[in-house]
Amino acid sequence: MSQCVTLSLFRFARLRDRAWAFAQMGLARAPLARMPGLQFWKLCGSGVGEGFTPIPNTAIWAILGVWDDESTARRATETAPVFARFHARAQEAWTLRLAVTSARGRWSGRAPFAPSDGPATGPVTGPATGPKTGPVAALTRATLRPRTMLRFWRRTPDISKVIGADPDVIFKIGVGEVPWLHQVTFSIWPDTDAMARFARHGPHAAAIRAVRDEGWFTEELYARFRILGETGSWGGASPLSNWQEAA
Repeated sequence: MSQCVTLSLFRFARLRDRAWAFAQMGLARAPLARMPGLQFWKLCGSGVGEGFTPIPNTAIWAILGVWDDESTARRATETAPVFARFHARAQEAWTLRLAVTSARGRWSGRAPFAPSDGPATGPVTGPATGPKTGPVAALTRATLRPRTMLRFWRRTPDISKVIGADPDVIFKIGVGEVPWLHQVTFSIWPDTDAMARFARHGPHAAAIRAVRDEGWFTEELYARFRILGETGSWGGASPLSNWQEAA
């Protein structure tokens, strides 16, 4: 059986539901830790705007999970009590099920993502590689050094504007475990060529050079995924279906 990664996004409209979701960042930890088949998980908030920004978005919250297999992932994200509570209060929810094609780096001291052909080894040298056909998803996660935090967040709005204007990007969101210090960017692209074009030019490329030259991060991880399936909607529809219709 192959590992399955899920990213579940929840949008909350009412203030009391947003407050509830904020409280779940602590209260949901125990039930997730006890959930059968769940190898690794993270509860995350989000940033406003395109990509990732330092301004929190109290309307959108996320749960990332790494499961033993896809059937376990789908059953749990649709029916397990902790997920059912999120669904009951959310105005909208969307879950992506993903297969890891490549991964480099660590998250909270662990290497949580296992590609289907076995775990990758070696140092983090840049974005992970994977199949060229798409759509493909990319996840970047980093822990910032406090002394570099200001420099990082000064560059990030420029990157967010560029990714939001990129005609190739199918979907993008920025989430994080701890505001300002831990950041995760997740995006979906038609293929790896489109993803590479964005990464190699403009503010993103300049930021990557600064990461290497100035040592901004204490921990980083890059992963790519094949999309297995989805449940729910985002913005009233499926971003993947919208892209397929437009294509």
